[in-house]
Amino acid sequence: MADQADIVDADPKASHPSLNLSGRIISATFDIPFRVGFTPDQEWDLKPRRGNAALYDSFTYLSSSKSSWNHTFVGWTGEIRCGSASTTATPVSPQPPGQKTAEFSSRPRKPSCVGLRIKPLDRRGLEKQLERNIGGKIVPVWLADEVDRKDDTYVIKNQTRWRKFAEKELYTVFHYKSGEPADGPSAKQAWADYYRMNQLFAQRILEVYNPGDIIIVHDYNLMLLPGLLRQKLPHVYTGFFLHIPFPSSEYFRCIGKRKELLEGVLGANMIGFQADGYSRHFSSCCTRLLDVESSATSISFNGKQVATDAFPIGIDAMGCEKCAYTDATVVEKMAGIRRLYAGKKMIIGRDRLDTVRGVAQKLQAFEIFLERYPEWHGKAVLIQITSPSDTSTDSSEGESKVLDKISDLATKINGLYGSISFTPVQHFPQYLDKEEYFALLRVADVALITSVRDGMNTTSLEYVVCQKDNHSPLILSEFSGTSGSLTGAIHVNPWDLGGVAEALNHALLMTADARQEQNRQLYNHVVTNNIQTWTNRYINRLLETLDSSNHFFTTPILTTSNLPEVYTTANKRLFLFDYDGTLTPIVTRPEDALPTPRLISTLKALAADPKNAVWIISGRDQTFLSAILGDIAELGLSAEHGSFMRRPRKSDWINCAEDEDMTWQKPISDIFLRYTDDTPGSFLETKKVALTWHYRLADPEHGLAMESACYDELEIAILRGGWDVEVMRGKMNLEVRPRFVNKGVIAGKLIKEYNNCGDGDGGEGLDFVLCVGDDGTDEDMFRALRLANNLDGERVFSVSIGYGGKQTLAGWHLEEPEDVVGVLEGLAGIGVGTT
Repeated sequence: MADQADIVDADPKASHPSLNLSGRIISATFDIPFRVGFTPDQEWDLKPRRGNAALYDSFTYLSSSKSSWNHTFVGWTGEIRCGSASTTATPVSPQPPGQKTAEFSSRPRKPSCVGLRIKPLDRRGLEKQLERNIGGKIVPVWLADEVDRKDDTYVIKNQTRWRKFAEKELYTVFHYKSGEPADGPSAKQAWADYYRMNQLFAQRILEVYNPGDIIIVHDYNLMLLPGLLRQKLPHVYTGFFLHIPFPSSEYFRCIGKRKELLEGVLGANMIGFQADGYSRHFSSCCTRLLDVESSATSISFNGKQVATDAFPIGIDAMGCEKCAYTDATVVEKMAGIRRLYAGKKMIIGRDRLDTVRGVAQKLQAFEIFLERYPEWHGKAVLIQITSPSDTSTDSSEGESKVLDKISDLATKINGLYGSISFTPVQHFPQYLDKEEYFALLRVADVALITSVRDGMNTTSLEYVVCQKDNHSPLILSEFSGTSGSLTGAIHVNPWDLGGVAEALNHALLMTADARQEQNRQLYNHVVTNNIQTWTNRYINRLLETLDSSNHFFTTPILTTSNLPEVYTTANKRLFLFDYDGTLTPIVTRPEDALPTPRLISTLKALAADPKNAVWIISGRDQTFLSAILGDIAELGLSAEHGSFMRRPRKSDWINCAEDEDMTWQKPISDIFLRYTDDTPGSFLETKKVALTWHYRLADPEHGLAMESACYDELEIAILRGGWDVEVMRGKMNLEVRPRFVNKGVIAGKLIKEYNNCGDGDGGEGLDFVLCVGDDGTDEDMFRALRLANNLDGERVFSVSIGYGGKQTLAGWHLEEPEDVVGVLEGLAGIGVGTT
């Protein structure tokens, strides 16, 4: 097998010349890979941080000669401790039966530090130490409570505050747990700290950023960071990756700041998840909570398409294998463990001390296993390692409760099924050193992972590598993000305790051939989909996304610097406006989309100027437009996408479709009504020429599914009927109308009429055109502008509005209808002053 780490990724600059890449990647994650100890005026004490090994291995790879990238890692210093931050590990050894597990024997020492003062010289000292890190350049983020302006000293008091919102609110909900409601001031402060922390990360990144850099943001602590970076750098190349599960919308909507979090993440160009299910949940949340369009692969937001995909993370398989099989200490420890448990089948569990890891379920299932299969009494032992958190948050009380429950279960099982000479559950609430950990994985007869919710369980991947010779089976929870990747494992539902017990018995009785075949499949997957492959796959997909999103860079925000000058010097101006989503926001009930007094006064002022021709070209019917805008006599109105026209200073409507065959309406209406019955909240709008089916009041996901099915059925019906009509997708609606009816036809007619002086004004052509729309139906107007002859391109402004992300022909974009009204109000004011 080829070592994947030896494969150098292709030169990104050569592969994507249009992106003008710098060749640098900036990775932002919450913690640097060291636990930091501080003594004033001395060198900083740095000890490796436990956890996130796969992520840190990815950074090491990006910084190595095997990668073509230059890599910079930005992360928080973590809780700074006074003096040394060292820990010790206690070797795994058996316990007497019935004895309750002791407190953590290797918990990090946390010297009490009140009011740390970090001077500039000390800060530069740490930064220099981190620059010498062999894993690549590390830039620390300093999170201080106060700054002493006299000597620029950072005062650090409450270091746990920066974790509180992420770990108490986000981590809890993302793992499908309901947290206790916090008091109002405390919750407000936690969110303020989270926001401030993300801002400080953004500031630090901007200090080291160069144009053409790629920024990759990692995990739930930094969900606001992509959006903050996008505000400062509109064209920045950004990816986001979530390392924990993303919950269903029913859980995520329980977060008070849900919209801010989604909008923050959507500042990225691409968002990665550990599993397909998490990606689908995210898209569903965006559709339901932000009312944006989404698909299986992208989300439309702020005029751009944000790609979404699943990238199951890997491990440094070759590094793991090298350590496990070439380190003499590992072999020595293996011999010691085998002597301790001679003649016993060793079932290994290694988990973080957290309720979502399912350790309690594992012990309960093991108890049922011993009850149902008495032949394993005295012959099978469960060795469970539970590692405490490596942070200094205020979570120790919760950990203590979990530990007490696990200890009580272990004591109960040992009391029921143990003896003086044998203890069936060996529980060690401690860290293991790396050599003993690999030794344990190599000697295991079964690995049992019963997490009730998990991102990517790297223990399962490391176990597979360590079992390349022994071929012991892996039992894996179906709720782990790893389960979709390790299809060859024995999958279990950790809540089905009897099923887990049965899987244990099956795993212990597997034949050698079956065990070898299972391990062969798993091993090939793990070594092929390692951390180097994951890193390159994610980056290459991000680059493809950036290369394909040219529409975002070709529709800049409308600059109004030269607009007043062009408007003022023009003698004949034409305005073409869509209504819904352009002059008024999209609302839940279409009848509620009423113009504001500000909009009415602005339209009146514009239309009253004799140099201006102002037209509303809408899909709405005559009745609606007459009711809300009919009082503005100088305004031109076009209803049902150009089927009906009411000219300025006229009261009658012209039917442009009176000679058309409308026999198609009955069968098409029948199809729409069937889908209305099947889609609660949807309704059919029957116009004189067109039929529009609205589903914005329906469940968003169900509505989209019904829309897709209805669209396909309509296409088939139209083809069979031979009718000269088309199906148009709008914002949360489907419309069927004659092919000759579209906004482009009426826009082209008006442009030709006004530009060729068809209104008899003496021969002067158009020298200013402003056309504004917000969805795919307005593309026809933009196209008509491009096809028009004799128009000065510098005096033609086609503007797309808002969040569709589908506009390809608009020259400019604005973010919301209020922005449009603001621009028009400014022009109307100029007109009043010059007329």
